[in-house]
Amino acid sequence: MIRMLLRVLGHEYAQAMRRTVALMTLTAIAEGLSYALLFPVLRALFGSEPADARPWLIAFGAAVAGYAVLRYISDLSGMRVGTTMLRGMYHRLGEHLARLPIGWYTAGRVGEVSVMAGRGLLAAMGVAAHLLGPFISALVTPLTIVAVMLAFTWQLGLAALLAAPVVAAIQVWTARSMSAADAERHERDHEATGRVIEYLQAQPVLRAGGRTAERFTLLDDSLREVQRASRRTVLAALPGTVGLTLAVQTIFTVLLTLGAYLALGGSIGAAEVLAILVLAARCADPLLSLSDIGGKLRGARSELDRLDKVLRTEPLPEAPEPVQPAGHDLEFESVTFRHGDRTVFDDVSLSVPEGQRLAVVGPSGAGKTTLLRLLARFYDVDAGAVRVGGVDVRAIGTEALMARIAIVFQDVYLFDGTIEENVRLGRPDADEAEVRAAATAARLDEVIERLPGGWAANVGEGGTLLSGGERQRVSIARALLKNAPVVLLDEVTSALDPVNEAAVHEGVERLLAGRTVVMVAHRMRTVQRADRVVFLDGGRIVEEGGHDELLRHSGRYAGFWHLSMTPVAGE
Repeated sequence: MIRMLLRVLGHEYAQAMRRTVALMTLTAIAEGLSYALLFPVLRALFGSEPADARPWLIAFGAAVAGYAVLRYISDLSGMRVGTTMLRGMYHRLGEHLARLPIGWYTAGRVGEVSVMAGRGLLAAMGVAAHLLGPFISALVTPLTIVAVMLAFTWQLGLAALLAAPVVAAIQVWTARSMSAADAERHERDHEATGRVIEYLQAQPVLRAGGRTAERFTLLDDSLREVQRASRRTVLAALPGTVGLTLAVQTIFTVLLTLGAYLALGGSIGAAEVLAILVLAARCADPLLSLSDIGGKLRGARSELDRLDKVLRTEPLPEAPEPVQPAGHDLEFESVTFRHGDRTVFDDVSLSVPEGQRLAVVGPSGAGKTTLLRLLARFYDVDAGAVRVGGVDVRAIGTEALMARIAIVFQDVYLFDGTIEENVRLGRPDADEAEVRAAATAARLDEVIERLPGGWAANVGEGGTLLSGGERQRVSIARALLKNAPVVLLDEVTSALDPVNEAAVHEGVERLLAGRTVVMVAHRMRTVQRADRVVFLDGGRIVEEGGHDELLRHSGRYAGFWHLSMTPVAGE
């Protein structure tokens, strides 16, 4: 457990963690050794001169006070290390997630990472603050007390020592029997969380179908599985808990019987028997707490395993000696790219000269958006090369590459903050005049004027307080402020009303002026602004050329064009 924790934490926190473990171990030993003073105290009390116990009682009080100080310091150290590690792990996890390829973020993983970043990290990093001290005390203090027993009455000490392998065996057996139940419980919890989210998202559909009074069968089934998994977890833990309780009670009974036998035989005195029984009772509490602590540690260990798995996921490799591109032309050279079992691109080659616009057209699932993401190196290709300015994107530093590229996707995400803060993400060091100019060029100033608060208006999480067209204007203003020489544009007007569409088109035209552009076209009217068009289908470029040229060929592109220009019946 400690080894796993240190590996996840990294070298930065390992030394502080080792010091805390050493301090907690010393505290547990000090607690056990303090009980050694019970023997002279009880001997004096049961002797002819009870007053002789006074110096021993003072020594015992001093020992307990010393232990209390050590306990305070070790608990405080554990709390400080835990909070420091929690803060550090948030930064480490965030930095690592930012370097992972976009393809890693499947829907299931996004939910898992969300849970991990919240409850998971708190559970894992809470080990140092809340669990490590009691766990070390539950192990070390009883062993120290057994050593004290051996020093004063070796027979009773040896009997107590025989309980150690029994307790260890019960703990190992419990952990093994619980592992499958814990894994199933986690899986059922994860599934139920997904079903709850699905149920909430499905409310418009359920209400539109007049099914608001009906129960959601999938959610009900999932919650029943969680209940069954919880019951199996409790049942799996029960034998270990009962077994540990029986083992502790049995050894206490053995010590009582053996102590009485030795006292009656004259081998030891009544004071020693009483001291041994007090020590045995003191051992029982931490040993019995092992069941509860063990369950919490297994849960934390599971979270650490999942965290370790994410941190071990290899990010996209950085070039050891990054190369700076000389220009802003773009090129795909014999690119093959697979996503899972599907081949998205198969030996695709194309080029975009500096300052020209390329439109990418094709049916749904043809890989149009993936092409943009390969240019931005959200993924690495399986074969071939993607080049910017004649340099393979894998040889360009990530910051240098992203500084050359502005991306405007169809689905815009805004952070929960003000409009100005979201625009400044394009270039945080821009002055106020540059921010205002970008907003004006994107027609965002019209939105700002009618919003309460203006530039200080909050957009809500994900930009939910703004309409789709308003979010797009913020995104375009952000890209304009960045002033990158390469623009990747995923059709941003396909879901907008005519007024917003006209405003966004105007902003886009200003964004594209004089830049190298690759635009994915869902609405065919936008293709006419391109210098060249490629038609993607089946992982290959089916057609390539100018808009008018492709229309004259009457091929796939022409069919798409005429279909998109044909009015829908009834309009």
